[in-house]
Amino acid sequence: MNASFKLGIVGGAGWLGGAIAGAALSAGVVRAEDLTLSYRSAKPGRFSGAFLTDDNQALADRSDVIMLSVRPQDWPSLGLDATGKLVISVMAGIRMAEIGEKHGTSRVARTLPNAAAEVAKSYTPWIASSDATEADRAILRAIFDACGVQDEVATERDIDYLTGLTGSGPAFPALLADAMMRDAIAFGLSADVARRAVNTVLAGTGRLLELNDTSPADTVEAFLGYRGTTAAAIETMREAGFDEAVAKGLAAALLKSIAMGKA
Repeated sequence: MNASFKLGIVGGAGWLGGAIAGAALSAGVVRAEDLTLSYRSAKPGRFSGAFLTDDNQALADRSDVIMLSVRPQDWPSLGLDATGKLVISVMAGIRMAEIGEKHGTSRVARTLPNAAAEVAKSYTPWIASSDATEADRAILRAIFDACGVQDEVATERDIDYLTGLTGSGPAFPALLADAMMRDAIAFGLSADVARRAVNTVLAGTGRLLELNDTSPADTVEAFLGYRGTTAAAIETMREAGFDEAVAKGLAAALLKSIAMGKA
C-alpha cells in the first residue's frame, strides 16, 4: 500500500505489541515518526523515532489506526475514545460490537496474530466490521503480511476457533518438541544433543511445509507408505489417542475463548 497512516499500539511495550510494531517498521508499512506506543510501567528501550507515552488517550489522539494489544482481562478498564477511527484488536474473545461501543467507532477489526510475529512468521486471521472501508482492509493486510501470513475469515466464530489453532502459535509444536526431548534424554542422550536434534527436526518440517505448501496429511501418508520406523511410531501414537488429545485441546481452547468474551 502507498498511503501512509499513523499507527498507535496500546500495549506496544509488550511482547506481541512490540513484535507487530517491529515487523511493521521493518517492512516499511509504517514510519517511525508515525508510530506511537503506550506502556504501563517501563518505557521500551527500542523503536527510535517513535512516540512513547503512558497516556492511552494521547496515543489515540495522535493516531489514525489504533491497535489494542492488552490482555482481555485488562480491557474493561481501558479508557480510550477512538471516535470514527479504525480500531484493531489482537485480544482473544472480545467481540467487535463490544469494542466499537466502548471506544466510539463502528470501524473495528478482530485479529489474532501469534508470538511468531517477532520473526515475521505469524499466521493472522482477521475479520472487519461492515463499516470498515476497503482502505481499512488494505491497512490490515499490510500490517499482518509484515508479520507473516494473513487471511480474512468469514465470522467471529472462525476467530474464536483459530484462537486455539493458530493463536497459540509456537506452543503446540513446542509441546511436541518438549515431549520428544524428554524421551530422548530418558533414553540417554545428552540434553544438548536432544535439544539440537528436536529443534532441527521441527524447524526443518516447518520450512518444508512452508515451501511446498502441501497438506500435512500428504507428508504423513508418504511416511506411512514406507512401512518403516516412522510408520510404526505414527500408528502407535494414534492408537494411544494422539488425534483425540489434539481435538480435545482445541475444543478446550475454543470454549475458553468464548468464555473470555463473556467475562
